[in-house]
Amino acid sequence: MSSGPKITEEKDITKIERIGAHSHIRGLGLNSDLNAKLSAEGMVGQLRSRKAMGIVLKMIEEGQIAGRAILLAGQPGTGKTAIAMGLAQALGPDVPFTMLAASEVYSLEMSKTEALTQAFRRSIGVRIKEETDIIEGEIVEIQIDRPASGTGRKLGKLTIKTTDMETIYDLGEKMIDSLVKQTVQSGDVISIDKATGKVTKLGRSQSRIHDYEVAPKLKFVNCPEGELQKRKEIVHTVSLHDIDVINSRAQGFLALFTGDTGEIKSEVREQINTKVSEWREEGKAEIVPGVLFIDEVHMLDIECFSFLNRALEHDLAPILIVASNRGITTIRGTNYKSPHGIPLDLLDRLLIISTDPYKDEEIYQILETRCKEEDVEIEEKSLQLLTKIGKKTSLRYAIHLITAASIVCSKRKGTKVSIDDVKRVYGLFVDIQRSVQYLKEYQEDYLYNSSTTNE
Repeated sequence: MSSGPKITEEKDITKIERIGAHSHIRGLGLNSDLNAKLSAEGMVGQLRSRKAMGIVLKMIEEGQIAGRAILLAGQPGTGKTAIAMGLAQALGPDVPFTMLAASEVYSLEMSKTEALTQAFRRSIGVRIKEETDIIEGEIVEIQIDRPASGTGRKLGKLTIKTTDMETIYDLGEKMIDSLVKQTVQSGDVISIDKATGKVTKLGRSQSRIHDYEVAPKLKFVNCPEGELQKRKEIVHTVSLHDIDVINSRAQGFLALFTGDTGEIKSEVREQINTKVSEWREEGKAEIVPGVLFIDEVHMLDIECFSFLNRALEHDLAPILIVASNRGITTIRGTNYKSPHGIPLDLLDRLLIISTDPYKDEEIYQILETRCKEEDVEIEEKSLQLLTKIGKKTSLRYAIHLITAASIVCSKRKGTKVSIDDVKRVYGLFVDIQRSVQYLKEYQEDYLYNSSTTNE
């Protein structure tokens, strides 16, 4: 019995994304004058804090703030991490940005100072420049001769041109395999690295644009000008930590993928620092100070704070941004109290940016943005109710209710989240205030109850 034809469904992988707590943030939402817009690039409110971070962004871009430290201080749920993520997006992919929760330094299989050292060096980029010979042009014709027996060497010819010249190259088996792997054809604009033989497809020639009626995924480029063979400067950006790992492990490059970095000897780092300094003097490399963001910094102890004090004085130091939601509290590892749980000598080094509680209209806009990010259709009155819940309880709790209410809506086959949907999930999932009230009423029924009664 023959089975029917199999139909495979193709999915656009760009649509399959995990929606995170800050996945809607695209930048700091600033204009050209570094003034914060009320709502832009996923950021809402906190105008003063965002403007301050915009000034920090400008200093980072101009390389004027390496080795400095900034503290984001504010109540829970006031957007401290969101501002840090906005900075990361505004800096772009070429500037290293490392996120670290302070408690992570205690859970790793290495010393606390080694964990912080690795985080520091992950946040420092090295932009390495090298020149290489390339062949760049538009393919006119590819001829590949395969033996009739199916065995033996494959031979071929490649005709490639620029606007000024045209040349025919003989192809070896390795180059034929590279071209076949890239699925290049006549009309493609390619680049071939002469040293490695690497083939890169740059796009489709503009002269072939009329060959396709609908080609949304095709990139059209102009035919290169001048000589076919050119000398081109290639720039690679790696972190100092990547260089450390490659030079300190027998398996080298593979250690970056396995995650088995372990502790790295200080002698290795000193040799790498010396080599990088030589590259800088020779013009072969430049340092790109990145950003290290440590959340919940009050969880670090006095030894870690002492390390941060020293590390910030080093020539190769990134921009350190820390966040804390604590007031005056005990410094971990001591009996002394200090603002934000940070020693005074380190606080003196910090530029402090404070965040304020969100206003009603700002909470409304944030919830509206999250609904769009999570692809949830919601009624206006339902959004207003969520805003009231967010003001009364917390913004995070209100955001959590969006997806839950959307699922309830879909179960009743609705198209938009209604007030009844929001009320239902509000009754199913309690906020911290109702949870505490419940504990007070029934605390005697719980195990290990440590409540005290005044007689």
